[in-house]
Amino acid sequence: MTGAHEGTFEALRAQLQEAAATFADGPGALEGILLGLVDDVDRAVREPLEIFPVCHHSPASALAMARRLREKQPKVVYLELCEDMAPLLTELRNCRLPVAVQAFATETDGFPADWSPLSVVAPITEASAEYQAIAYALDTPGVELVLVDRSSDHVFQWDARGEEESGADPEDASLAPPAEEAGLHGDAVGVEIGDLRPRFAELEEHLLRHGRVRHWSEWWHQYVELPLGDSDHDTYRQAMFLIGSLFRRLAPGDPHRVRVDEDRERHMWTRMREHLAATGADPADCLYVCGAFHAASRVEEFGVDGSDTFEIGPRTGTKWRHGLIPSSHAAIEAQFGLASGSVSIAATVWAKNLQRSRVEPFRLEGQAGAKKAKARKAVSAVVETETGPADRLTGFLRRPPVLDGLDEAELLGWSVDIVRAARRNGYLASTADAIAVFETSILLAGMRDRARPTPYDFQDAAVTCIEKDSVPGRRDVRRLVEIMMGGDRIGQVGYDALPPLARDVHDRLAPLELRLQQRGVQRALLDIAGRPELERCSDVLWMLRYLLPHGAARPIMGERSLGERSIQESWDLALGNHQRSLIELGYEGVSIEQVLEQRLRRRAYDAQATAATVLETVEDATRYLRSRRLADELGARALEVLAAERTVDGAPEVLRRVRRLLAYHRTADPVLPPWIESFVKAGYAHYCTLLPTAFTDEDAGVRHVAAMLGFLFGMETLALSLGCDRTQLELAVAQSHPQDPSKTALLWAAETQLGRVSRAELRARCDELLANPMVVPAYPRYLSGFVHALEPVPGLTDFVVEAVSNAFGRLPDPVLLPWLPTLITTLRANGAELAPLLIREAGRIFPGRLAELDAWVPPWRAQPAPPVSFTAGGPATGRGSALLAAHPAACDALADLLGCTGGWETPQGSGHPGAALIDRHPEPARALEALLAGR
Repeated sequence: MTGAHEGTFEALRAQLQEAAATFADGPGALEGILLGLVDDVDRAVREPLEIFPVCHHSPASALAMARRLREKQPKVVYLELCEDMAPLLTELRNCRLPVAVQAFATETDGFPADWSPLSVVAPITEASAEYQAIAYALDTPGVELVLVDRSSDHVFQWDARGEEESGADPEDASLAPPAEEAGLHGDAVGVEIGDLRPRFAELEEHLLRHGRVRHWSEWWHQYVELPLGDSDHDTYRQAMFLIGSLFRRLAPGDPHRVRVDEDRERHMWTRMREHLAATGADPADCLYVCGAFHAASRVEEFGVDGSDTFEIGPRTGTKWRHGLIPSSHAAIEAQFGLASGSVSIAATVWAKNLQRSRVEPFRLEGQAGAKKAKARKAVSAVVETETGPADRLTGFLRRPPVLDGLDEAELLGWSVDIVRAARRNGYLASTADAIAVFETSILLAGMRDRARPTPYDFQDAAVTCIEKDSVPGRRDVRRLVEIMMGGDRIGQVGYDALPPLARDVHDRLAPLELRLQQRGVQRALLDIAGRPELERCSDVLWMLRYLLPHGAARPIMGERSLGERSIQESWDLALGNHQRSLIELGYEGVSIEQVLEQRLRRRAYDAQATAATVLETVEDATRYLRSRRLADELGARALEVLAAERTVDGAPEVLRRVRRLLAYHRTADPVLPPWIESFVKAGYAHYCTLLPTAFTDEDAGVRHVAAMLGFLFGMETLALSLGCDRTQLELAVAQSHPQDPSKTALLWAAETQLGRVSRAELRARCDELLANPMVVPAYPRYLSGFVHALEPVPGLTDFVVEAVSNAFGRLPDPVLLPWLPTLITTLRANGAELAPLLIREAGRIFPGRLAELDAWVPPWRAQPAPPVSFTAGGPATGRGSALLAAHPAACDALADLLGCTGGWETPQGSGHPGAALIDRHPEPARALEALLAGR
């Protein structure tokens, strides 16, 4: 059979050798390249196991594949796709294309930890050769589908992480797809069947320039898709072999990428030979579907008779989980660097090719979104002769391009539709613009050497004629053309193909009676008081809000806080828009409670976790899971993290969360959990130890020191009851010697709270500051410290109002005005706690009416009232005695209640009424006399 093919391409070789000698002035590198191309084609054609070269998401490849499968009817189909994704392909019938097959791993074993999570996706569209092969193999009895490419684990073993994630640059940065649709794949590494794009930048630039096109997708559509759309099988194969060989031989010598490509080819041929040996299948009954780049391979392992020297390495210990996620045309374009709208145009071309050629494509039975398949006619396989295919490549290359005639009806329809769409989106377009678009499209096509305008020509013409200086709506004209040509089709994974967690979520939210798998935002109203069963739905929604990206589940009314439950809630749900995120949750566990618990633990035990973040996980575990066991475990972890901290950066957050947890447990539990008692006790000692250093440390702000003092003073009663010593706090304050004015004021407030400084002394210190011209410029910083002191010492609120009032009254404008922004930002940063205190106290002190302001005297400036003197003037000199004598009814009623007998006695003479009491009961006085005498 080999000898029958030796002269197949001899005529082409002779012509290329003659051309090389003519254009290169003699044999050389050019001749070697051109003859090497023919050798690659000849080698691929002569292979006993038929190789079918494809290009990813190519309508021409899909059409040729459908036609070849009906003619050959192979019994085994080898497909270039990750071998570990095979079990998922049967679930494609439960999805609406496009979708992506995904391999996902959250915990890595054998890879760097910062790579996690690992994700590999392989998008599949209906207008692709791989889908035709999959649908044929799965729905045809007796046909076996074998995936032969490297596993998802080997993708990361062989490829450099940075190179894979960076991906190809978009062909036109101005045509970037919408962010939401383009992000359906997340940060996954994309694998595609038939990556066919020049890796030689100069070659691609040359092709684009001479083809008079803007980007690679347009060149491929014009010079490959259209000529090969109606070609026969042999012509298609040989042309694709030639293109793959050309791009391969002119690729730059990147050692890493070349090694990965060759290892993939060795892996695939090794797997195919292993399968042939294990099953005894005849290579003539098999079909190998791969990218044209890999079809022109030159590795020693190529072919069924290749060497078996390649050893496939073992996989790492990483546990991979597999599933299907929704995809879209925009996501595929963003993943693989294609021009915006190119995949949508390919889908339109695929539909036209089917209608023109009347080829019946393969579709999975029960495929969502597909038309009902007609009864298939039995087609007998075409038996090829031993002579094999003839040289069709020479005629294809020599044949001039067939000029497709202008379809005026189609172009007129496009022009009218785009003007109608533009008017709906705010453009001032008219019939004249439709005529201009029509004529400009023909003009651009003529300038680019084609008689029939392509969708790309029409798009450029529409932008030129309709687009103005600004876009009046959300979509520009280029986007409107893409929508008109088919739009961005977004896939959906069916309920049966979802992982157990996702199905469980939909089942538990069924009482809402919403179609949550649909895209878009849906409003859910929960009357929990009227329908108590909706409380479980509320629990699920709050957990989804925590686990899923923003916007998937957004509360409009209602909240979930410690110790509180809403009786009515309103939600905006967009689970259909975030189906990928919900599916990826299923890779982490079988229920959302399990996933949430794992994430809380992972965050609490992270190496960078702080006491504040661990306390947040405790709060989340209590709010969402109501798990006392998990909360106690995470609380013990918070105690460990706090003891190991040497900074006070998280003190404000620690104080806020501890207060909230204490308030909750004091009302919800009969006794405090042991972990929170230990946390308060350890925190009291911890912050006492760090307090002197924090006062002098420049990195520790006044807000952090105020939070430390707030913890010490606020938790002091509980800490002392648990065995802490207040002397430790007094020593820490005594050892603190700050230099910063704001921290100095904070220290004075702490000393006032401890009783070491009185209010009069504190007021005198502030007066001394205002009286010292050298210190007056720094006085606003002292005031900032007093404002922060309201956190640990709220009893100083009236004094802070007094200090701020004195500052406004006595500070000069050059000092006061620059300080006002600082005061405002301080109150804004701590407004929830500090501003209400100051406002309430100021409202109590200052007059409520403007007319009273002129005569108003501040309380701290008013003269104190003279003390009441109780001299020996008798009971008439005491106001209390006179009041009791004038109104004895209250005392009489109290005496009757207590059972006392007797009446009112009038004191004799001018003596004090207490003298009679001493005469009647002399025992206490005698005991006091004896005690004093003993000293």
